[in-house]
Amino acid sequence: MSSNKPSIPKGTRDFGPEEMAKRNYIFNTIKSVYALYGFQQIETPAMETLHTLLGKYGDEGDKLLFKVLNSGDYLKGINDEELRERDVLKLQTQLCEKGLRYDLTVPFARYVVMHREELQLPFKRYQIQPVWRADRPQKGRYREFYQCDADVVGSDSLLNEVELMQIVDTVFTKFGIRVDIMINNRKILAGIAEVIGEADKIVDITVAIDKLEKIGIDNVNEELHNDGLPEEAIAKLQPIIKLQGSNDEKLTVVADFLKSSEIGLKGVEETRFILDTLKNSKLKNEVDLNLTLARGLNYYTGAIFEVKALDTPMGSITGGGRYDNLTGIFGMPGLSGVGISFGADRIYDVLNALDLYPKEATTATQLLFINFGEKETAYCLPMATEARRAGIRTEVYPDKAKMKKQMSYANAKGIAYVALAGDNEIEQGKVTLKNMSTGEQQLVTVGELIKKILG
Repeated sequence: MSSNKPSIPKGTRDFGPEEMAKRNYIFNTIKSVYALYGFQQIETPAMETLHTLLGKYGDEGDKLLFKVLNSGDYLKGINDEELRERDVLKLQTQLCEKGLRYDLTVPFARYVVMHREELQLPFKRYQIQPVWRADRPQKGRYREFYQCDADVVGSDSLLNEVELMQIVDTVFTKFGIRVDIMINNRKILAGIAEVIGEADKIVDITVAIDKLEKIGIDNVNEELHNDGLPEEAIAKLQPIIKLQGSNDEKLTVVADFLKSSEIGLKGVEETRFILDTLKNSKLKNEVDLNLTLARGLNYYTGAIFEVKALDTPMGSITGGGRYDNLTGIFGMPGLSGVGISFGADRIYDVLNALDLYPKEATTATQLLFINFGEKETAYCLPMATEARRAGIRTEVYPDKAKMKKQMSYANAKGIAYVALAGDNEIEQGKVTLKNMSTGEQQLVTVGELIKKILG
């Protein structure tokens, strides 16, 4: 008889207790900071109608949507001729009315349109939920992963951008991760393309200069040349590609470069406001103007942000920006917003690489009562209840097993303290408390035990 070993779909993962403790530490830290700034949590269904999802992510995105077969007789209403034709695109819309969400942005836009009458604008929401993409799984790329988004919609004020930068700074300070917070503005990038007379090449220019760190200036210039930019335009671009100095110095150079571009100067003005306001915020991490930052080319319209860890190699661990028309895809134009998304999976890897998880975040049980038999357990149970009431995570070993086995259990789970009660302890109304890391033992009352563990 062949054993059918269970498995999970490619590109998905199980998370054991230790991993869940670490993930919850990440999510809870991010949630607590979002709440400090008045953001409120929402959740949307794992499934959306395909009508909501299709056409929102381009052709490539449409292909990566997981479709959900209709319930019951899903072939009902489809004739043999249609099946023989194998027109997949046509068939999928007949066989599937629903799909798994691809990101949190489109469901959020749908939510805003559906609940517009109930929402108080500006609406500050955060959402931490899994998303699904039918992508080819590879290292660091999963078919199911979490996004941690926060957005403010219904306000054009740049104070929202300032707040989001403060949130980023606070979150990474709490994690103990040193980061570089990079900022740019799509209007500046549009202005640069306009000034060099290549407005239609904005995508090529930004994609090329975005690679500066990876491939160096000569290769960037060569790529621009291959993209059809004339030598004159490439020559004009050099001060922008080579830009260095403080944020103020960079802005002065950029403002001079863009003096003939109205949209470019608007971008400089917005960026200057954000950076000047942040100067008084006593941030723990640097905010840098970085003109090679060019994310979300078809999406963002104002400020754009990206965050990288300084002490371990890793791609972007947070990103975001200002967009003009979140809800236009659902026929409600003109609602501007700005948002950020923390990359929980990458932050998890960074915290692991730098060994920054606080011990209390990953240890579950703090105290274990050893089981010597019925009489002893009956004596210990009320004490365990008292310890739990004091907020100590407590277990009573359920079986009368060998002492060695119970101690091994405590060691394997990283339990800091073990309490033992035999005849001698019961007579005195106390327990022997053993510190598992130092081996030190003390005879204590339940009150003393609680004090000792809570420090």
